Amino acid sequence: MRLFAKVRYDGSTYAGWQKQINEKTIQEEIEKVFSKILNTPINIYASGRTDAGVHALGQTFHFDIDKEVDISRLRYSSNMLLPNDIHILELKEVKPNFHARFSAKGKKYQYQIYFGERNPFYFNKVLFYPLEFDLDLFKEALSLFKGEHNYMNFTSKEEDENNFIRRIDDIDIYYDNDILKIDISGNGFMRYMIRDIIGTALAVASHKENLEFVKDKLNAKERNISPYKIGPEGLYLIEVYY
Repeated sequence: MRLFAKVRYDGSTYAGWQKQINEKTIQEEIEKVFSKILNTPINIYASGRTDAGVHALGQTFHFDIDKEVDISRLRYSSNMLLPNDIHILELKEVKPNFHARFSAKGKKYQYQIYFGERNPFYFNKVLFYPLEFDLDLFKEALSLFKGEHNYMNFTSKEEDENNFIRRIDDIDIYYDNDILKIDISGNGFMRYMIRDIIGTALAVASHKENLEFVKDKLNAKERNISPYKIGPEGLYLIEVYY
């Protein structure tokens, strides 16, 4: 049977989602727990990887097992054994042809920025940004990214089967108490893409660059990656759409 899971995690102390030699990762922690409970090696397949320090409220994955299990009990048991910064939110059976990555239609991410003095309770959870900031310019810069574009200058990915073409459907910018939150939804995101986009918009909002800089990067014929990538601590994978 094939099982689908939704998981949330604090990525602060992990080297990202994907298993790595001699590194602590989200995938490895989850696989160890399921393998122990089910007494057989378990490999899980996610909707996509998240980088070191990135968090998730709605990461998804699937895995196969060759026996019937009490799914509710399996979720309960796994959460009892997982580290406190990883929690399985949902576990259910899906069709055999479902794939957490290839069945996904889109994703929603959120980036969080804090402009006040350093707050120890926000450490590794938001981007502290003490520089000049123009909210209207920030919104205007981000609006340029909506729609379908070639994002080759906003990702570190070396090659792409879709020629770096992606579609951003919606960008929502709002304050939640003292934290600025940016929700970005689209049909797919490449490595560092959101961190490059937000960082570039911050450069415009801080008057380091102008709006033409963004337009030129989006419409460039040659690759020249934006140098304004920001840190992973404010980035959250919110939801995967199927």
